[in-house]
Amino acid sequence: MTADAEDALRAEVARLLAVPVRATADGTAGLASPFAVGALATAAVAAFADAVADLTGGRGAAVHRDRAAQWFRSALQPDGWAPPPSWDPVAGDYAGSDGWIRLHTNAPHHRAAALRVLGVPAERDLVAAAVAARPVAELEADVVEAGGCAARMRTAADWAASPEGLAVAAEPLIDVRPSEAEVDGGAEVDPRCPLTGIRVLDLTRVLAGPVATRALAGVGATVLRIDPPDWDEPGVVPDVTLGKRVARLDAGTPAGRARLQELLASADVLVHGYRPGALEHLGLGEEERRRLRPGLIDVVLDAYGWSGPWSGRRGFDSLVQMSTGIAEAGMRDAEAAKPVPLPVQALDHATGWLMAAAAIALIRDRARTGRGGSARLSLARTAAALLGMRGPDVASPVPSPAGEPTAIPTPWGPAAVAPAPFEVDGVAFRFDAGPAPLGADEPEWP
Repeated sequence: MTADAEDALRAEVARLLAVPVRATADGTAGLASPFAVGALATAAVAAFADAVADLTGGRGAAVHRDRAAQWFRSALQPDGWAPPPSWDPVAGDYAGSDGWIRLHTNAPHHRAAALRVLGVPAERDLVAAAVAARPVAELEADVVEAGGCAARMRTAADWAASPEGLAVAAEPLIDVRPSEAEVDGGAEVDPRCPLTGIRVLDLTRVLAGPVATRALAGVGATVLRIDPPDWDEPGVVPDVTLGKRVARLDAGTPAGRARLQELLASADVLVHGYRPGALEHLGLGEEERRRLRPGLIDVVLDAYGWSGPWSGRRGFDSLVQMSTGIAEAGMRDAEAAKPVPLPVQALDHATGWLMAAAAIALIRDRARTGRGGSARLSLARTAAALLGMRGPDVASPVPSPAGEPTAIPTPWGPAAVAPAPFEVDGVAFRFDAGPAPLGADEPEWP
């Protein structure tokens, strides 16, 4: 049954991207969950491999389940050091008066919003006591209204019956839309490094968007990530900045906004995860983006989908797991006393690989037709796909081939990059630059 669900997901992506299914799969993922997380990981990485194979002329491809699972944990393996914790001390699951709720407080302004609603300082015991006195639906609404991020735990049935769940279920997994403007198709594809010469402007944060642009960097794209002056995500930066230039820019100032427009005007691909309307406030609405860069490939991520009452809601992987019933199913399956999330942030990683696959399919289309286009994805829609993949992961009798990590230096210490999770005949998946702290480069194309 799980194998059928994995095949069905791959067929769905292939149909949406007009990419033939080519990649074979071997090995086993070993990601324990009520859901086939390994099958989701395999299908998402295979979609990327299929897109690369199609772009390079229909080459053979393979995806390795165990390696895909490793990349869903972390591509970077530190040697003698460790990145800071990924979670703020206040972030986590709390018992309310009538259920469970998760507070996502990694960003300072999100933490401040939650604490303001609760009326307590940033001490976990005080937060827990304040949450315990509140009904979770009411608290969720108050935190979100205050500009914070929270999600109460629901069952999958409750989510499916809600207006927001029904809206997400009706959306495509990848919403691909060609643009009308025609431009030159571009140079011929280098079969070994197929995105050579492709510039990707990365305006994303943790975690799906950076995963997508990392994958594009691995097949030759020049990726320039732009962050605001005060943003940081130290727990994941070493893993997700592989192969990228990383710069800071204050788009709230006239000079910063002008520089961002200049960068976009010479980009091939824009990847962003701002909530609807945010780029408009920066003078980069959809029409302006098309004017600045005819033929632009625009890949965009949302947490809770593009229609329905939650289309503009802030969200992250762990919150979507709570909202959609994934964490509740994990709790029931484990007979646990509190929510049990997936063993990895699978919604982020899977959506990231699918975003990268969509970008490559649109690059292929632009080379053939001279038209750019857009692709919209959401964590909640990826969750809907996973909710249909119950049962143990698929295991193949054929083991993955042996592979050695690639040693690299980093500003934090020595590390290694895990073996590539896929192979396409003749294509090198590698990173010409190691990871770097945010803001290490100038906001300019090399």
